[in-house]
Amino acid sequence: MSKYASVRTLILLRHGQTEWNAADRMQGQIDTDLTELGRRQAKEAARELVSRKAIAIIASDLRRAFETATALADHTSLEVVPDPRLRETDLGDWEGLTHLEVDADYPGARVAWRLDATFRPPNGETKLEVGARSLPVVRELFLERQDWPGRTIILVAHGGLISALTAALLDLPPANWPVLGGLANTSWVQLSSHGPSIDQPGWRLDVWNAAAKVAPDVL
Repeated sequence: MSKYASVRTLILLRHGQTEWNAADRMQGQIDTDLTELGRRQAKEAARELVSRKAIAIIASDLRRAFETATALADHTSLEVVPDPRLRETDLGDWEGLTHLEVDADYPGARVAWRLDATFRPPNGETKLEVGARSLPVVRELFLERQDWPGRTIILVAHGGLISALTAALLDLPPANWPVLGGLANTSWVQLSSHGPSIDQPGWRLDVWNAAAKVAPDVL
């Protein structure tokens, strides 16, 4: 038996580029679409990740993530399962504003938000709350998918969600959550669970911000 037979592998893939990404506009839970480049990025990531032979693909129900997940599912026999708990951070009053507009209207707030997992954008949610709502998705898979050990499950979501969920899985102290920086479009994170049970999952961070190469002629 392989020494990895009991290891559960979890890949967290960020969606492809949107027009709002390109314009540095705060999306949050606003439902935006992929650009043509974003669709190409999704296909490129799919070609890279199909070799992982995932047993499940679960995605945020926001279009940019669900479409990215569908590009991956097209290379498999799997259906994408939507889960609204994987939506991006609710950024409240910041949603729809560019980074420069947020900085002008709320001086210093965006920096504070990046450095403090307990900081709440006006009428939005904290990073700790994002981690708390997404963590049950993985715990449920741990309980329900008896075929997970030795295999891979892929979640397709958003940069802020992926950072918060990773920090929650690793049980990092809130003060250390900002150590996990941003993710590029269609970059992914890989974690592996080496523990004996859901109460002692023994999560390890294997890969952060990995990416398939996009051919220069499509950039």
